[in-house]
Amino acid sequence: MTPEDVTALFTRKDDTFLFARWGRPIAPVVFGVEDETLPVIKGAIEAVVALAGHQMAETDPELGANLMVFFCADWDEIAGVPHLDRLIPDLADLMLRLKQAQANQYRVFRFDDEGAVKAAFVFIRMDEHLRAVGAETLALSQAVQLILLWSDTAFTESSALLVGPEGQVMLKPEISEVIRAAYDPLIPSVSTDPSVALRLAARMARLS
Repeated sequence: MTPEDVTALFTRKDDTFLFARWGRPIAPVVFGVEDETLPVIKGAIEAVVALAGHQMAETDPELGANLMVFFCADWDEIAGVPHLDRLIPDLADLMLRLKQAQANQYRVFRFDDEGAVKAAFVFIRMDEHLRAVGAETLALSQAVQLILLWSDTAFTESSALLVGPEGQVMLKPEISEVIRAAYDPLIPSVSTDPSVALRLAARMARLS
């Protein structure tokens, strides 16, 4: 990838640049899936976290679980989750907007005092399109989109995944390199300076 390609991954629709990674170990919990699907989702998260060189945890000392993934058939199910509105104060308005947009997924990030990611909430409505996607593909796609604060347009035109020679779903090599470089200790946990993308590109060149 060129430095411009890397910059685009963290440049939002309004042309602002924002790079952020997790500043603490990730402690996930998943709701709304069958027991046999749970290991697939958690396995994908663990694999991407390991790729980044980051850490998993059983619990977060402040929040208990700092990554909450909710699967549902209808957005009204999310609105009815007890006490969730305490974590996401504008939950009712958010669910209304998602219904009006006929969205099938949404992510909310929370940040610590330095600006690094400290929590994420993922909402996935299993519509016809997502039901047609294999569990492994869906799980890996979500894990990738959670490991960094990507641009809101990062993967709208090009997926982060590809199908391997034996039919297995895997990360594109260049996206893997971005993730690995992003968690290099010499890269800041959060930055609004586009020059960070140049530093990421340089790290990627060393990793490749």
